[in-house]
Amino acid sequence: MPRVDGRAPDELRPINIQPGYLEFAEGSVLIEAGKTRVVCSASIDESVPRFLRGEGSGWITAEYAMLPRSTHSRTARDRGSGGGRAVEIQRLIGRSMRSIAELDKLGVRTVTLDCDVLQADGGTRTLAITGAYLALYQALLALVRRKALHRVPLRAPVAATSVGLVGGELLLDLCYEEDFRAEADVNVVMAGTGELIEVQGTGEQRPFSREQMGRMLDLADTGIRALFEHQRQAVERLLGS
Repeated sequence: MPRVDGRAPDELRPINIQPGYLEFAEGSVLIEAGKTRVVCSASIDESVPRFLRGEGSGWITAEYAMLPRSTHSRTARDRGSGGGRAVEIQRLIGRSMRSIAELDKLGVRTVTLDCDVLQADGGTRTLAITGAYLALYQALLALVRRKALHRVPLRAPVAATSVGLVGGELLLDLCYEEDFRAEADVNVVMAGTGELIEVQGTGEQRPFSREQMGRMLDLADTGIRALFEHQRQAVERLLGS
């Protein structure tokens, strides 16, 4: 069955990245995958949460939100209920960034990553992770250029994508319509070293096999390596600016 947007089963949606998208943020990026668009920004505070005081270490945290008309019908703004999908996703973003950061080299400071979905057509959490890394890198690069850090304290890039079984076919980077119909849906977060950071998988309509899971991870690996190349090109633009 042909895909909704005509892509091959193992093809990512067209990726567009605009680093330095916001004028006032220490780091920012507009990242687009097909019709999904996310703005990620990084803000630096010269302090850390209470549980880290006196440890000489830094911290990275994240917030995630969808604008009310990022979807086909209005989504109510999150009024800080303390739970739900948005909190789950922002915790995932924070964990993903901390996994590749040298927090002891960051200094006594906190980087807050704000990921705001302008338009949603599937894959918002994975695109937010891919963009958040670039916003984080730019913010830390600014500290290096100010001589507040000796180097960017990140061990590897991090990116994410989704894979799924739709109509019995394995597909990479699901758009909303594919995600809605998927029998299985897996989000994969990976470091540039090739190591997995997090895998979130669900049999939406029925269980799936270990063999299918392995095939989905292989397909995700291919897609994420392509995302690393997009990130590398964006970092080169930052280094040249």
